[in-house]
Amino acid sequence: MDRSSGGRLGPPFSGHFLSPRSYEPSAQTMGMECAETRSSSPAARRSRDCPMAEADLVPTEKKAATEKRTLVCIDEAAFYLLPAVVRTWSPIGIAPVLNEVCSHDHWSAISAITPEGKLYFHLQEGAFDGMDVVRFVCHLLRHIPGKLLIVWDGASIHKGEAIRRLLATDREDDLWLESFPAYAPELNPDEGIWNYLKNVELKNLCCSDLKELRQEILQAVKRLRQKTHIIKACFQQAGLKL
Repeated sequence: MDRSSGGRLGPPFSGHFLSPRSYEPSAQTMGMECAETRSSSPAARRSRDCPMAEADLVPTEKKAATEKRTLVCIDEAAFYLLPAVVRTWSPIGIAPVLNEVCSHDHWSAISAITPEGKLYFHLQEGAFDGMDVVRFVCHLLRHIPGKLLIVWDGASIHKGEAIRRLLATDREDDLWLESFPAYAPELNPDEGIWNYLKNVELKNLCCSDLKELRQEILQAVKRLRQKTHIIKACFQQAGLKL
């Protein structure tokens, strides 16, 4: 793969491999949310996706440091029209009431954070599949200089055919993928992002439709990007020694 071009992601996996410049899609075309990034990191090698043996993630932390890769934690979530009910203020003796229509309508979201406090975010209708994840990873490759060490859970969309084909075209060793231990969401710092967005930025929020909900989510993400100390605290809460 080659970062020098401004090419866009072409048809899904023409033939057996991605084109050499396919991970530089247009962020505007994809509807992705960008974040300001740092300078480029030195070159390093990569490995295939493999589970980590230690729950404290020390091997991954050492790898990020020794190879000077940017550590990126990724996770997916959903934002429903039903509000996240959180304790709030009200006059004495009067219980607060949220007027909301019972609905399972929602937006699917994927985010990525770095220890430096950067947040990358994308919303879409419908569940994510392997190709959606590949597009998001390509977005990260385009906007984060240097090589990446991506850490995420063991979901099938993180290790399916789409991801394997992306790795097969990674001729410059830009990616190293690691998986969190199974059934350990508390180890993923990105879980803290969902908790903060839903239970702080969007608490008790009632929206009339998905369009309004989308605007509220994007505004909440914009506010959170200005609070880098919150993003960094998610890494500290997860116990990463960075």
